[in-house]
Amino acid sequence: MRQSRLKALLLVAPLLFFLIVAFVMPIGEMLWRSVDNPEVSSSLPRTVVALEQWDGESLPGEPVYAALAEDLKAGQKARSLGLLSSRLNYEMSGMRSAVMGTARRVERIEPPYREALVAINDAWGEIDTWRVIQRESSPYTLSYYLAAADHQYSPGGDIVAVPDYLQIHGTLFWRTFWMSGVITFLTLLLGYPVAFLLANLPLRHSNLLMILVLLPFWTSLLVRTTTWIAILQSQGVLNDMMVALGVIADEARWQMIHNKTGTIIAMTHILLPFMILPLYSVMKTIPPSYMRAARSLGGRPFLSFRRVYFPLTLPGIAAGGILVFILSIGYYITPALVGGQSGRFITNYIAYHMQTSLNWGLAAAIASILLFVVIVFYLVFNRLVGVDKVKLG
Repeated sequence: MRQSRLKALLLVAPLLFFLIVAFVMPIGEMLWRSVDNPEVSSSLPRTVVALEQWDGESLPGEPVYAALAEDLKAGQKARSLGLLSSRLNYEMSGMRSAVMGTARRVERIEPPYREALVAINDAWGEIDTWRVIQRESSPYTLSYYLAAADHQYSPGGDIVAVPDYLQIHGTLFWRTFWMSGVITFLTLLLGYPVAFLLANLPLRHSNLLMILVLLPFWTSLLVRTTTWIAILQSQGVLNDMMVALGVIADEARWQMIHNKTGTIIAMTHILLPFMILPLYSVMKTIPPSYMRAARSLGGRPFLSFRRVYFPLTLPGIAAGGILVFILSIGYYITPALVGGQSGRFITNYIAYHMQTSLNWGLAAAIASILLFVVIVFYLVFNRLVGVDKVKLG
């Protein structure tokens, strides 16, 4: 028995190693980055120690300013102040120029350091600047999560909402969730009759239909998305057909791309097979005799479907729904190409913070919130339906 267990462990060890490296470790790194805050404590070690006794009510004393000057001199020599200035600038506008501008001139200043530093940049003469430095000297922070929820710390340390013109993440989260719900509903509406046909047509016809369902998997996602751009744009195929048929005037062409409409249409098409296959796998196991028995007992077609057939397909609906919804909220390429400003998801802003703003902590916090939402949906789904009842094929 011991040898059998050892052999089984060795057989699954490569898969376990792959899961740890490709799944567990990246998630752990993401969660760590969402709270990791080493920039201030590592770049201003003397200043952090000197601020431990500061009461936060008045400007710090000369020793704190002297420690700041020494830290800026060391950072300028090591060329390590870029991350510090960016981190402080996330919390307080103008800190990048204050840190970098002072570092370039700090070698030429002499005591008293308070007057010299304030003369270089007024920010060093403001209590709020030192409160931010003191607060962010902790190696851990919730600032990224607050920013992801459109909140921030006030200079006094209270949690407050950011100005209205900066509140974008809440809107993006809401847009992502409701559009994913619409896409899930549309895939169910379109996929249910297709799955029914697959399960009930003769084998030679159902095989052909199954090939058509699987055909999108053999085509690049990028190709499918750009095809929808060609179809939906103002001068595209669909608008040309509507103009030719006289449905719309040439000067009143529909705007169906670079907005929410384009995102919903393209993603519904792309994710439709993920709804059809779970439905088909469940419908295939439902004996046709059930409906015949319901009809023989006097049930009308719609009543027999609603009372007998539809309840039996609920596990497939649940499996397809949770699969499509989770895939939708994590989609990136399609909303980026066809969504424009009004049809982009929160995932597009995760990419923005990773590639453009380089605010990896905020990107990790947003991704962590999405992960938490997915876990909550999974737990609710398991509570209401039960994962053991799910059939994916």
